[in-house]
Amino acid sequence: MTYDLLIVGGGINGCAIAREASLLGLKVLLVERDDLAAHTSSASTKLIHGGLRYLEYYEFKLVAEALRERERLVKAAPHIIHPLRFVLPHENAVRPWWMVRLGLYLYDFLGGKMTLARSRGLRKTDTAFTAPLKGGSKGFVYSDAFVDDSRLTVLNAMDAAANGADVRVGVALDSARREGDLWQAHLSDGSSVTARGMVNAAGPWVAQLLGRLGVNAASGVRLVKGSHIVVPRLYDGDHAYILQQPDRRIVFAIPYQDGSTEIGTTDVPVDKPEDAVIDQDEISYLCNAVNRHFIKQVTPADVTSTWSGVRPLYDDGASEAKAVTRDYVLELDTNGPTLLSIFGGKITTARHLAEEAMAKLAGPMGFAAHPVTRARVFPGGAITEFRAFLDQVRATWPFLGEARSERMAHAYGAMLAEMLAGVTRTAELGAEFGGGLTEIEARWLRTREWARSADDVLLRRSKIGLHLSDAERTAFVAAWDALA
Repeated sequence: MTYDLLIVGGGINGCAIAREASLLGLKVLLVERDDLAAHTSSASTKLIHGGLRYLEYYEFKLVAEALRERERLVKAAPHIIHPLRFVLPHENAVRPWWMVRLGLYLYDFLGGKMTLARSRGLRKTDTAFTAPLKGGSKGFVYSDAFVDDSRLTVLNAMDAAANGADVRVGVALDSARREGDLWQAHLSDGSSVTARGMVNAAGPWVAQLLGRLGVNAASGVRLVKGSHIVVPRLYDGDHAYILQQPDRRIVFAIPYQDGSTEIGTTDVPVDKPEDAVIDQDEISYLCNAVNRHFIKQVTPADVTSTWSGVRPLYDDGASEAKAVTRDYVLELDTNGPTLLSIFGGKITTARHLAEEAMAKLAGPMGFAAHPVTRARVFPGGAITEFRAFLDQVRATWPFLGEARSERMAHAYGAMLAEMLAGVTRTAELGAEFGGGLTEIEARWLRTREWARSADDVLLRRSKIGLHLSDAERTAFVAAWDALA
C-alpha cells in the first residue's frame, strides 16, 4: 500500500504531525514500536508553558511561540489542560529582583492577549503562597498551565485517526530504502508499504534512525536526561512553585496526584536513549532543591515514585546541558523521496512544529499546506468551563462518585457521553479493577486509544497505577489479558 507520508515515532511530535497531515488530506501511516508517549512524551514536567527561564538565554522567538501555543492549547483541551499559578520566591536568589521583574514583564508582553492571569508581585495577603516557605514574603506570581502529557499525545493520534490516518502501535520500522520516487519500508508486523515521504520523529533515536537509513544529517542531537520525583504533599493549595537554585537552574514543585507534590527537573547529559533512569544523585539534588525553600523537609526516603525521560535536544554547541536550546530544527533531505527529521521540540510547541513541518514538506511533495489546527479542539475538548462540565457529568451519571467523576471528566471530556451512552447504574460499568477503573473504561482504552498492556492503561492513559496495591495491580493484569 502506498501512503503520502510515513511517520516513524508516536511521541508528541509524530502524533501532532500525523494530525496536521491527515487534516490536510494526506494519506498518513504512523508507526510506533512501543506505546504512544512511551518515552520522553510521558516523562515531561507536565507543563504547557512559555519557558520563563529561556529568556535568560535570549530565546525570545521560542518563548513568544510557546506562549501563543499555550493560549491555543488551554482553549483546545480544557479537560486535560488547566491554568496553574506559579509562585517565584525571591529567596536564595541568584538573580537580582529587578532582573526577575523585568523578565516577567517581558513574559507577559510576549504572551500578547491572553486569558491567563498576568504576573504580579507577592502581597502581604498572599499567606497561602508564603506560609510554606522558609524565607520572607518577597517574590512574584505568574501563570502557566498543567497538562496530562500522555493523554495529549494520545488525543493527537485519535484526531489523526478520525481523519483517516493509519496509526499502528507496537509496530516498528524494520528497514526502509529509497527506490525511485518512493520509500520502500518493511514493518515489524510483516507488512511492506511505500510512501512518497517520510518523517523521522523518533525522538532520542532520531540519529540512530538516520544511521539505519544511510542518511548523513547536518544537524546533531544532544541527549539530556530530565528526572522527577514525587513526595507527600509539601504544602496546601493548588498553586505551584518555581525555585531558583545556586547553580542558576530552576526546579518546579507542582501539585500532583492525590495530594502529592511533583518535583523536577534535572539536566544530565547521557550517552544513549536507554539511559532514562533516575540516579541517587538526582534524587538528592531534587530533595535539596526544595529543602532550601520549604519549611517542610524531604529526604530520599520520602520519595514515592519517579520518572525520567531523555530529551533529544538540538545540538547548538552549548557547553552546559541547562543552556542547550529548547527550540527545534526541522531538517529536510530531498536526495530522492523526501525525508524530514525532527531535532528537539517540546510538548507546548508540538502543534506549531507540525504546522511548520507541513510547510516544509509541501513544496517537494507537491501539496498545498495551510494552517488547519490553530483553532481546532482536541477530542473531548468541546466542553464549557471545566467546573461547569464536571457538574453536568455528576448530574448525568451520579453513580460515578466524586473522585471517579472528576478523574474521568478530566481524562475524556465530552467523549464521556459516547463511552457511557446508555449507562444508568454502577453495575453497567462492568467489573471493578480498583482505583475507580472499570471494565467499560478499560475496553475503551483498548479499542479507541491503542492500549495494549496493563502499563499502557495504568501508567500512561491514566495514573491509576500509582494508587493500586500490588494485589490490585496483579488482578488487573490478569483481567486485562482476559479482555483481549
